[in-house]
Amino acid sequence: MEETIRKFKEHLAKMNAYSHAFGVLSYDSETVMPRGGSEHLGMTYAVLSEEMYKLTTSPELKEMVRNILSHGEEVDYITRREAEELREEMERTEKIPMEEYVAYQVAQNDAGNAWRKAKLTNDYALFAPHLEKLLTYSRKFAGYWDPDRAPYDVLLDQYEKGLTMATLDGFFGLLRKELLPLVQAVTAKGPVVDDAFLYKRFSIEKQRRLSDRLMEVMTIDRDHCAIGETEHPFTTSFSKDDVRITTHYHEKAFASSMYSVIHEGGHALYELHIGDDIKYSPLGGGASMSIHESQSRFFENIIGRSEPFLAYILPDIRRFGPRALKDVSAHDFYLAVNKSEPSLIRTEADELTYSFHIMVRYELEKQLIAGTLSVQDLPTAWNRLYKEYLGVDVPSDTEGVLQDSHWSGGAFGYFPSYALGSAYGAQMLKVMERDLPVWELVSKGDLKPIVAWLTERIYQYGCLLKPNELILKACEAPFDPHYYVDYLKTKYAEVYDL
Repeated sequence: MEETIRKFKEHLAKMNAYSHAFGVLSYDSETVMPRGGSEHLGMTYAVLSEEMYKLTTSPELKEMVRNILSHGEEVDYITRREAEELREEMERTEKIPMEEYVAYQVAQNDAGNAWRKAKLTNDYALFAPHLEKLLTYSRKFAGYWDPDRAPYDVLLDQYEKGLTMATLDGFFGLLRKELLPLVQAVTAKGPVVDDAFLYKRFSIEKQRRLSDRLMEVMTIDRDHCAIGETEHPFTTSFSKDDVRITTHYHEKAFASSMYSVIHEGGHALYELHIGDDIKYSPLGGGASMSIHESQSRFFENIIGRSEPFLAYILPDIRRFGPRALKDVSAHDFYLAVNKSEPSLIRTEADELTYSFHIMVRYELEKQLIAGTLSVQDLPTAWNRLYKEYLGVDVPSDTEGVLQDSHWSGGAFGYFPSYALGSAYGAQMLKVMERDLPVWELVSKGDLKPIVAWLTERIYQYGCLLKPNELILKACEAPFDPHYYVDYLKTKYAEVYDL
């Protein structure tokens, strides 16, 4: 058994190395690769993905996993959990013919390039064939993995184990019932919040310096976390030793990048605090997309848009920013960055209307995967739901169906994670406030105790625990979306004096 475990760990290290190489290439392609490099990158992806397929489905690995799991309590807990994760990944991967697995990796790369060009030129027709191809693969893969379940339920499970359309229908139904009247009440109030100062010119070079300061306040270790620039901000982690976040700077919308950095910084904190004993293993990442989003949106919205945080960080914003910010108070800033109004762009949406953006994507994904909505009709359906849910007219596909990068990567089933994560974070806050003087700490810019609390209950475990187990550990109760509803009602009643 000792020899089996030794060989198993060696195999994991090799898989980790290939995954690392894949990740670096992917990060590079999104940040600094010249446009003309995509063809060569696609060729490299084909070679690497074939090798990864062979490593993941090798008979030797199957035998090692079988031996480890059959010896139960003789094997340490971490190794047993690694074997369980590998068995699940192996079973998923080997159900896909290798030539399809490799072709899918190349198709993702091609779709990403097409999406970037399509968004830039407002040319949905350029992206549509690539989207159709990825949808075809996704339906086919879902059928390989579990032919007895609805394909979209199978895809949801890849991002949040156990998540189903039935659960999400209930969750989003509650949000519509409880939050739509609040959205209508806020809209009826009219433009009572002045946020014009957020759109004054703020040089990109000084915004970069503000980003450095924000990462410092968030206690992000810059020896292990870099920041880059891209069209659609994201975070990638190769291990807790090397985490990369990105942002997109706009000279006349500095808060966009500011909150992008805080959001991606929340993802980074999770990865940077995973336990050392699992950092290079299959367990060395976030437990699920929703748990990950709970952290990014916790820091972006609950902490980052709070008045105590803004009172603390405002002197730095004034130091780097335009003259127009010199006379802005912390309360004015608080009202401005929490201004609520229906809008077009998900990543710029306020907390109150944000989940309605996710509902649009959820409804469309269900139909696309079920085959009841065609790729050709997707823009029309998108525009109709934005009018129905948010009351806005979509002027272009660039600001509509092409705004997000997720579908170009085949990430069908990912979007609900954003709304669930927001709700998880609100429930975590309630327990944290019992244990810590949260807002006193935030007002001093001392986020270390908050990060330590989250590390103890969430971060250190990586994938050792399942999402529902982590929610129980962090919240001391099962998930309850009413905490999220109550949090938003309380906050926006204050902001809009309702």
